[in-house]
Amino acid sequence: MDQQTRVAFERLLDVARSDTGQSRKVAAFVLAWWNADSRGGFDLADLFGVDPAIAADMAGVFTWLATRSDAEYPTAYRREIEDVIQKWRPEAWARATETA
Repeated sequence: MDQQTRVAFERLLDVARSDTGQSRKVAAFVLAWWNADSRGGFDLADLFGVDPAIAADMAGVFTWLATRSDAEYPTAYRREIEDVIQKWRPEAWARATETA
């Protein structure tokens, strides 16, 4: 991940782990990249419910992903993403930790 995308993604993680009106929408975006099938997808209409700077960070991450020739996942941020899962998808976290 290039530096600009990394900084944008880290800002998104900070929002997703907080408790603002935008946090749930940002969490959905982050978790859609991590595992949309089991963590839920991202509704593009949610872009209307976030500040322009957050939407720009989302667009930057999406644009970077679109340039990859192979699938890439933010595995370096596993712990932070697990925090997001625990906060916004507690039922999925419970299922995952039961089998671990």
